[in-house]
Amino acid sequence: MNYEISNRCMTVKIAATGAEMQSVSKDGVEYLWSGDQKYWPERAPILFPFVGRFTEGKYTLNGKEYCMGIHGFARSLPYRVVEHDRERIVMELEDTEETYESYPYHFVLRVSYELDENQIKIGYQVRNNSDKMMYFGIGGHPGFKAPLEDGLEFSDYYLEFSGKGCPDRVGHTETCFLNGINKEFPLEDGQKIRMRHDMFDDDAIVLQNMPGEVTLKSDKGTRSVTVSYPKMSYLGFWHAPKTEAPYICIEPWTSLPSRQDVVEEFSNKSDLVRLGTGETYCNQWSITIR
Repeated sequence: MNYEISNRCMTVKIAATGAEMQSVSKDGVEYLWSGDQKYWPERAPILFPFVGRFTEGKYTLNGKEYCMGIHGFARSLPYRVVEHDRERIVMELEDTEETYESYPYHFVLRVSYELDENQIKIGYQVRNNSDKMMYFGIGGHPGFKAPLEDGLEFSDYYLEFSGKGCPDRVGHTETCFLNGINKEFPLEDGQKIRMRHDMFDDDAIVLQNMPGEVTLKSDKGTRSVTVSYPKMSYLGFWHAPKTEAPYICIEPWTSLPSRQDVVEEFSNKSDLVRLGTGETYCNQWSITIR
């Protein structure tokens, strides 16, 4: 089942499963990736309570071992709607016996989508209902069509940050785990990344210490997508490796995957959010389409 919010500028559709956006359209033009299984069957999954992969698909917490798949479980479970009007929807996921087996916490995750003219504000709210410190990562993984207009090619596009900077690329192994070696990632004119399909042959590009906003655009076209992530520490760019996939994912994250060959002790992973008993964590990022 899909839910819809809309205003005079745009329409957004969201699935009950995963609270995942299924469509973002403006003036009858679709901006979100279609979910074509030839390249990638998802569209904009929510990553929680972990971002990326665990070594051997498992982690430990206080000496006990738990198993969890890539990007956690929140993207594949049903949410219930707690608020819904024309321009806003709030969807909620609570822990279950099944989630507790892989993630031993009682929690409530709320995901909100709110329209403001041509902008979608995406909110995350996590409440710790456990009697112990809770650790988690959270992030977005939206894919956008590239090209956004007929007659253009993927290579006509570039990513432009809102200001000049010198971000670091977070080092990953060939199997997409952290290798501990971060390197400066040069930007054209201190702001731009030109799009090439082969830039993803080794999987995602993950940056840190970057400006808080980036725009997908082309000098040959008029349509663009801007992603703003003021409280996210990491930003991933990705499409299916070694393909000519016609989309680009722009992924704001709070945390990073596991280290290569290390079964992580969750409480020791310094980049995770730490949330005390009864506390609530809030974060918000946005997508602006033009």
